[in-house]
Amino acid sequence: MFGNIAATLAEMFSYTFLVRAFIVGSLVSVCAALLGVSLVLKRYSMIGDGLSHVGFGALALATAMNAAPLAVAIPVVVAAAFLLLRIGEKSLIKGDAAIAIISTSSLAVGVVIISQTTGMNTDVCNYLFGSILAMSKTDVYLSIALSITVLVLFVLFYNKLFAITFDETFARAAGLKTGVYNMLIAFLTAVTIALGMRMMGAVLISALVIFPCLSSMRVFKKFKSVTLCAVCVSLSCFFIGIVISYVYATPTGASIVLLNIFAFLAFWGINIFIKRRKSI
Repeated sequence: MFGNIAATLAEMFSYTFLVRAFIVGSLVSVCAALLGVSLVLKRYSMIGDGLSHVGFGALALATAMNAAPLAVAIPVVVAAAFLLLRIGEKSLIKGDAAIAIISTSSLAVGVVIISQTTGMNTDVCNYLFGSILAMSKTDVYLSIALSITVLVLFVLFYNKLFAITFDETFARAAGLKTGVYNMLIAFLTAVTIALGMRMMGAVLISALVIFPCLSSMRVFKKFKSVTLCAVCVSLSCFFIGIVISYVYATPTGASIVLLNIFAFLAFWGINIFIKRRKSI
């Protein structure tokens, strides 16, 4: 059994595009899990879904311009994240309504651009559901650099992000520039979404942000424990998902999301078991 697994992994790593996918996917999984905890606790979890639709429009625009996809998608998604944050804070259009407006508008623009340029072909499926073949060497280098930047910034400002996640009002009263750190969360989330949707797709990338956090919160209660568990769950689901995708020829993004769902159900079951043990 272990020999077969080792042989399968050796065969997988003999393909350059799979090595690229492993590297980028692992980094994006870690970034998504780290940011997912803050986003879920701050009730910003749907921002990932909204930004992924903006990313779809940006990728369609890059195709029409014959430009590098990430070079167009990242600044557009970052700008959209800042816009969502400002709209939610300063206008009468709050939270989910602002996300719905921007995400549906971006999706419509993307579909129109693609239909008028390349046509509604398999490229649309790659944008919506991801493609493991989509990662070029340039994408990999850019993804590694930006993912490391996200991780470094998260570690450097961990205490500040922790403070505004749990009690933003108190953090503001204590003199913390909450607006700046909310912008930082928005920036890091936008970069992570833009990097991940090339492989996961616009429809599925938000699951990478939400599910690991929700799973770990079923069992752990402390911020640090939840964060570390979310990273482990995210990496495990990504690794197993990409292996299953290779062995059974299933869509990569969908396989990873399904494993995240199974993990969530497993952690939910563990939570019920722990509660019953305590009540005895």
